[in-house]
Amino acid sequence: MTMIDLSNKTIVVVGAGGRIGNEIVKSVLGCGANVLAVDQADIFLVDLSKEHEGNDRFLVKVGDITKSDSIQDVLSFAVQKFGSLDGAVNTAYPRNSNYGRAFYDVSYEDFCENVSLHLGGYFLFAQQCAKYAFEKRIAFSLVNMSSIYGVIAPRFEVYEGTQMTMPVEYAAIKSALQHLVSYVTAYTKGGGFRVNCVSPGGILAGQDDEFLKRYNKFCREKGMLDAVDIVGAVAFLLSDASRYMCGQNLIVDDGFST
Repeated sequence: MTMIDLSNKTIVVVGAGGRIGNEIVKSVLGCGANVLAVDQADIFLVDLSKEHEGNDRFLVKVGDITKSDSIQDVLSFAVQKFGSLDGAVNTAYPRNSNYGRAFYDVSYEDFCENVSLHLGGYFLFAQQCAKYAFEKRIAFSLVNMSSIYGVIAPRFEVYEGTQMTMPVEYAAIKSALQHLVSYVTAYTKGGGFRVNCVSPGGILAGQDDEFLKRYNKFCREKGMLDAVDIVGAVAFLLSDASRYMCGQNLIVDDGFST
């Protein structure tokens, strides 16, 4: 039995081929919704297509959040195939090949390009979803994926002795995304469109034991999370149970940021 009912809703999940996006697709389907899974290339959707083959509530489509015509095509396709559109989740993570360098090694050009791709893409997707909802006079819930590092300064000590870092672009993007959600909420009052954020803590992805020990010291119980630990908050924000929540940021991090 599922606690969240999304029956008869159609949800677009962008970045569906990623670790979190994949789990969100499964969760939203499990809550009864129709799902259009979107990613920037077919290759990212292959495993999802196989996993949900034969499910008439599931479709995939290539789409790019940095292009308005692509976003419009995705939204129209969802309605064409399922007959309605009720919400979307944006977990996309566009970046260039130099993304993730240490602070002193990041060039101005790379910083600007990555902010443009990621934050710019989230802006464009929110803009087009809001415009669509207002033009069609429909209720629509958009959930954006932010991060705890959009809320607090990085805990750089957990990265000591590893090849990992917390990219400066990421901090700038994810903090700005939260205020973008506030801006869009204020601008779109008077209609059925609403937008919120979920800010996850770190997600398990094969990190080394020493890093996990350092990270987990800041947490309450589990420590670094699995992607599936995020999906409840997302499903809640898509559902009618949260219909009057807008412009909010839900932190799911097992206490890491407190």
